[in-house]
Amino acid sequence: MNKFIVKKSSIICFVFIPIIFFWHPNWLGFLGIQPYWPLFWLLPWSMINGSINGVIFGLFLGLILDSITLDNFTQIPGLILCGFWFGRIKINSDILVGHFRYGLVCCLGSFLCGTLYFLQILFKNFSDSTFLLFIPSVQNILAEVFLTGLFAPLICSQLLRIFKYSR
Repeated sequence: MNKFIVKKSSIICFVFIPIIFFWHPNWLGFLGIQPYWPLFWLLPWSMINGSINGVIFGLFLGLILDSITLDNFTQIPGLILCGFWFGRIKINSDILVGHFRYGLVCCLGSFLCGTLYFLQILFKNFSDSTFLLFIPSVQNILAEVFLTGLFAPLICSQLLRIFKYSR
């Protein structure tokens, strides 16, 4: 049983992403915004398994998260692009640089996903009279980018270690 859990730890962690996304723990937030949880799993998994698998699981993550939320907008394009990009990053032997790199890469990925999501909302609801109503969304994106970059070195390095061990 223990060997099964170790071998399937990446899938078990994958199942927890929608749970954390839906749970939305307030004590980890900033200005009412949470970090972008899917990137914490997608980065180490794509680094180990490559771009094609990153694209496939980015699509799966997007489909699962879109089915949880009731919005008319999708997270799939951002997660697919991040899965492809994360798969192209090689694992570095320098541990200290790797930790900071996880934070920087997740910051950029979170900015990409948040911007693509914001652009969908902006294009659907675009009119001259309501354009200023979307300005607080930029603050939300920046808070999400900050939190994702802050927690990424801690979470991604541990998940990378678990995923390497389970292989």
